[in-house]
Amino acid sequence: MDSFRFADRAPGGTSQPVTIRVDGRRRAVIESVRPSISCRSVPVKRVAGDTLQVSADAFADGHDQLGVVLRIRDEGERRWREVRMRPLGNDRWQGETPLERLGRSTFTVRAWVDPFATWRGQLERRVAGGQDVKVELLVGADLVSQAADATPKQVAEPLRARADRLAQAARSKDAADLGGALDEELADLMATHGPRPRPADSGEHEVWVEPLRARFSSWYELFPRSLGRKGEHGTLRDVHAELDRIERMGFDILYLPPVHPIGRTARKGKNNTEKAGPADVGSPWAIGAAEGGHTAVLPGLGTVDDVRDLAEACRGREIDLALDLALQCSPDHPWVKAHPKWFRHRPDGSIRYAENPPKRYQDIYPLDFESEDWQGLWQALLDVVRFWIDHGVLVFRVDNPHTKPFPFWEWLIAEVKRDRPEVIFLSEAFTRPRVMEQLAKLGFTQSYTYFTWRTSKWELIDYLTELTRSDVAEYMRPNFWPNTPDILTEHMQAGGRPLFASRLVLAATLGASYGVYGPAFELVEARGLRPGSEEYLDSEKYQLRDWKPGAAGSLEPLITAVNAARHAHPALQRNDTLAFHHVDNDMLIVYSKRDPESGDTVLVVVNLDPHHTQGGWVDLRLEELDIDPNHPYQLVDLLSDDTYIWNGGHNFVELRPAEAPAHLFHLRRYLRSEQDFEYFA
Repeated sequence: MDSFRFADRAPGGTSQPVTIRVDGRRRAVIESVRPSISCRSVPVKRVAGDTLQVSADAFADGHDQLGVVLRIRDEGERRWREVRMRPLGNDRWQGETPLERLGRSTFTVRAWVDPFATWRGQLERRVAGGQDVKVELLVGADLVSQAADATPKQVAEPLRARADRLAQAARSKDAADLGGALDEELADLMATHGPRPRPADSGEHEVWVEPLRARFSSWYELFPRSLGRKGEHGTLRDVHAELDRIERMGFDILYLPPVHPIGRTARKGKNNTEKAGPADVGSPWAIGAAEGGHTAVLPGLGTVDDVRDLAEACRGREIDLALDLALQCSPDHPWVKAHPKWFRHRPDGSIRYAENPPKRYQDIYPLDFESEDWQGLWQALLDVVRFWIDHGVLVFRVDNPHTKPFPFWEWLIAEVKRDRPEVIFLSEAFTRPRVMEQLAKLGFTQSYTYFTWRTSKWELIDYLTELTRSDVAEYMRPNFWPNTPDILTEHMQAGGRPLFASRLVLAATLGASYGVYGPAFELVEARGLRPGSEEYLDSEKYQLRDWKPGAAGSLEPLITAVNAARHAHPALQRNDTLAFHHVDNDMLIVYSKRDPESGDTVLVVVNLDPHHTQGGWVDLRLEELDIDPNHPYQLVDLLSDDTYIWNGGHNFVELRPAEAPAHLFHLRRYLRSEQDFEYFA
């Protein structure tokens, strides 16, 4: 960087030279680059096929014009790709570039006072004012000639030809001959190859490009051990028989709780009792036994090869197999003896078990991420993840990541995705908002959310507005679960089938990604362990369950219809266009989503009251839905196939929860063909 000095008068009248370590001739200023995450360098998240839209304030003193470009390069590349940015007015600029390659990319904005653009703008005004511009044409010829001297031969030749043409026009007696000075072709050439004196660069920003499933996914969780016949222990092979049904329902990620050997020491009994009987199967999250640890499979479930075979069978149905990544050990885990330093010890030398007072987990030993051998521990855990990736698993649901250090996750996820950028990590962290957000910033692909406990209209609107309209949307992708093996809310225990149905529609349409704890959800399992508890009675976490999918009253048909709508309508595959609409009944919630590229639009109306019929007048903002207020429009209910015709933005809806707790409308706009044929599309 250049520097300049000026005399600074010191006390006593003497002058001392002062060095200013900036280039005082650099005049362009760049501010407010978007998208970006405040406070630190955190990648924004996109999926392959997205267009990265970048905007920034770029300006300079005086009236000279700027050149502004968006520069981007993929990780491992040295050369930048450039896209010209266009002025939006008031010194705001915008540019777009397609994102096709998975992994991290870096982007920045560059701006400079553009001599040619400034000259061209002044020339236009001189010509419009009727001035003689012959001398100005010589100035332009010199600028173009300088550009030719600084470019490769194949580009230099057309530039020199344009410079000669400008010089000839300057010598021409024809006052109207401008030598093509104002041609768009010349402007484009010079915008790309013209001089860029003393450019200014914004700071570097990162974008993390992941597969489409990172943004749009439907998760189904099941316990393989409950798939056995007549109460026998199920296996991974038994899961194959469920794949056709899971595929028909429209799920694209099958998530299994830990498949590893389960410890015997302090094993939990049914309903989380502290003493297990001889036949009790224990919690899958108490990982490790004599048969092995995190890279072994419980013999009752099968083998490591069975995991690989299941992953391949899933992939043949365009389903990804997700495994639980629970970084903890049972007292019987091989690491306890082989690496005692990886655990925290009490003063008496015993290892501390997990606690979240008043809850105690005597069957689990937490790992000590700050142990003297922390590097060995971290490497061993990375090896676990890579082991399962090598066996076909590309999706991990991570158990309680908020109880492990942030630097560990930042390191592990970066190491994994450097070689395998398609891997997906779902953060199961029901904890404080800033902690959940930090995990997302560090690289987790998706995040569990508070949706499970957001039940009222105002809660849902406030929370979804935060998730989709604030900076959080740039790095945190929500995944909505109405239930999990750990969580059966009081709301769901009391609401019955209508409540399960409405929560399904909310989860699957408010969010582009959602999941259900499968058989329990399908069969409306709502029995709590005790009043005030969110635990299931006879929880599958501690015992085998004999589920009968497809039984009378099952939600399978509704789940299938909802997932079919999600796959058929691009509007439901994104979160950024979610918009809430007014309805004069607080027990009804109305919202829409729209896909800008296809114009696909859906409108959702949900009855939040599982016990009573609710109706109300809906006020739609038709301009946001691209609906002509002067013509009717058609609404096709994707859940019932019923069709309605609405006029204007003010219309009435009514929902009976026992019959249909929600409308999932596809909006079809009124059109008129060239043959004067009226129709909806």
